Amino acid sequence: MKWVRFKKNNCEHAGFLAETALHAVEGEIYTGDWRKTGEVFHLSEVELLAPCRPTKVVCIGLNYRDHAEEMGEDLPAEPILFLKPPSAVIGAGQFILYPEWIGRMDYEAELAVVLGKRGKNIAAGEAAEYIFGYTCGNDITARQLQKKDGQWSRAKSFDTFCPLGPWIATGIDVSALEITLSVNGELKQQSSTNQLVAYPAQLVAFVSRVMTLEAGDVILTGTPSGVGPLKPGDSVTVRIEGIGELTNTVVAES
Repeated sequence: MKWVRFKKNNCEHAGFLAETALHAVEGEIYTGDWRKTGEVFHLSEVELLAPCRPTKVVCIGLNYRDHAEEMGEDLPAEPILFLKPPSAVIGAGQFILYPEWIGRMDYEAELAVVLGKRGKNIAAGEAAEYIFGYTCGNDITARQLQKKDGQWSRAKSFDTFCPLGPWIATGIDVSALEITLSVNGELKQQSSTNQLVAYPAQLVAFVSRVMTLEAGDVILTGTPSGVGPLKPGDSVTVRIEGIGELTNTVVAES
């Protein structure tokens, strides 16, 4: 299924997508305790929101073999963790704000894991049970600040620097999905999730040894090769096979 958060007439709804029809629901989608409200909307008449409301976004660095090779880096012995705040999250169609003073700003296409229940110290063999589904992510990065600071918090944490969407796809095998990113229609990144060093269930177990994961939290699994800059006016699209397309436009921050 494809689970959506959307806005219609200034009212927020949760629902699922069936072709182009959005069926609004009430209740808890993560636990399965939900029911249809009877309201049905067409996809073209609503504003899509980020498909979840994470308490935190946990990001993984250098988790694609082709990206590590591109950067001239050795594969890490363990996953490299950093965080994005909830204030960085936006949905499909919303604007990525570019503060001119930061210098270069890059795109990074990523498979995003959405947690379905709370967990801490999750056993490796049980980790897959904690995954609700998957969405597209774009780990926007202030590249010059990243290099200047020597760590990644400031460079990754600006408002709007974590587009997610357009929806959460459930019940899919993500072991070998094509992942691409294009800017103004020009292909910039093209790889497969078979290039992942640590797969989603492994990451869930690893991260949960450090911090409690909540339903709706997101793990961004890393980016493949081909990262590059964005500028105001650019339209950037992340596409992941079996999930969908996440498109956002860059605008200068006023």
